[in-house]
Amino acid sequence: MVQILTAAVSLGLLWAIITTGVYITYRILAIADLTVEGSVVTGAAIAAITITRGGNPYLAILLAFLGGVGAGLITGLLHTKLKIPSLLSGILTMIALYSINLRIMGRANISLLQVDTVYTFFEKMGLSQTISVIVLGIIFVGGLVGILYWFFGTEIGCAIRATGNNPQMVRAQGINTNSTIIIGLMISNGLVAVGGSLIAQSQRFADIQMGIGSIVIGLASVIIGEVLFGRRHFASRLLSLAFGAIIYRVIIAMVLKLGMPANDLKLFTAITVAIALSLPVLRSYLKPIKNSMKWGK
Repeated sequence: MVQILTAAVSLGLLWAIITTGVYITYRILAIADLTVEGSVVTGAAIAAITITRGGNPYLAILLAFLGGVGAGLITGLLHTKLKIPSLLSGILTMIALYSINLRIMGRANISLLQVDTVYTFFEKMGLSQTISVIVLGIIFVGGLVGILYWFFGTEIGCAIRATGNNPQMVRAQGINTNSTIIIGLMISNGLVAVGGSLIAQSQRFADIQMGIGSIVIGLASVIIGEVLFGRRHFASRLLSLAFGAIIYRVIIAMVLKLGMPANDLKLFTAITVAIALSLPVLRSYLKPIKNSMKWGK
């Protein structure tokens, strides 16, 4: 059981980076960006091909980030310059990235079993692979929370946050909302690609199909984090994303332990997200029933 929990925590920390990227578009910009399902693979593909050709694993993460930034830039230009709806822009980029990722990898999957990764340093110190992932995951997530908390407190960061809340007011202040949307999408997909690169190095392979369902997993983690840890202030929101991703992975591990077929995981995740998103509506339905029962007494 301990091994199952530690494995879930290690994977949850890596997915927390992807969840943060999803949060930026879904909550801050109020955009459902499906580019994520392609940029996850882009990050993994760039990292895998860089490492297998003798590149530094940390350089591979940087290149993966730049690849994700490029994907976000394409989606942003399609949406803001060509006036294509944000959802469709993400879908178009996601479809294009499938072919681009195959071009990068050269084949459907790449093995990383015989090469050094970012976790190798910790493994050489005597740590197990799972603990190495946890240690590095904490470092990355902690650094990411600090950087984002600082960035979204700057002038451009506040403009991005305001764009999602009230774009008309932002435009009235003379701020170009097209630019803030593009920057937000670039940062989001850059982080998603970093998460993809770390996951690929953790599981020791990159696969063209590994991004399927990632947007739903990211949303599930965001919702779980918000429901359990609240949304008091921005710092707590960022931290709740990490806890939400970890708890989601622990839930998945427990469900598998109880005997749920692995093929049903996507269905389970979709149902979980649907229930979480519909909680306000469900509460409005239950409130009259609760009041009637109260008055009945």
